[in-house]
Amino acid sequence: MASWCVRAVRQSYSLVASPAFVRASPRLLCTATQQKSGEEEAAPEQSTADKALLEEKTKLEEQLKDMTEKYKRALADTENLRTRSQKMIEDAKLYGIQGFCKDLLEVADILEKATESVPKEEVTAQNPHLKNLYDGLVMTEVQIQKVFTKHGLVKLNPDGLKFDPYEHEALFHAPVDGKEPGTVAVVTKVGYKLHGRTLRPALVGVAK
Repeated sequence: MASWCVRAVRQSYSLVASPAFVRASPRLLCTATQQKSGEEEAAPEQSTADKALLEEKTKLEEQLKDMTEKYKRALADTENLRTRSQKMIEDAKLYGIQGFCKDLLEVADILEKATESVPKEEVTAQNPHLKNLYDGLVMTEVQIQKVFTKHGLVKLNPDGLKFDPYEHEALFHAPVDGKEPGTVAVVTKVGYKLHGRTLRPALVGVAK
């Protein structure tokens, strides 16, 4: 058994000491060194590529965020423009006759003054001509007020109401018996509102 072990050790030593093994050893070492060097060189290149991709991703995300914000703002502006345009169209429909209504108000004022100027005691069956004329004026006034109401034009007669600067125009302030201060004591000319908007303020005298 001992002699077999000695022969095995001698053969192993002969193999290691052989010229072929000695020549192969530097090549193996060189190859391993080249592989390690290649891996070390590839690592920085891979790191640089990853960094470039990360920067590109961040840049694209910022561009996407910016474009999304611009898109949202454009949508909001478009909606606001649509709303304003719709409001302008509705106002044009409601108040497009404003100038025409102002002209008709003068006609209504004349009719009202004409009916008020007729002495009521003279309007009798004994005076049929005056009665017919008066009745015609009253009917015309009633009809024109119906037309005004149909188109959103409402009369303002604020006698006894609290003075409102948005609907009334004060011609004077004076103490009036039986009237609370700040209330309308006299209406010299009625006003009108068109669809809730004051078209002509009522001309009034205010108690103080």
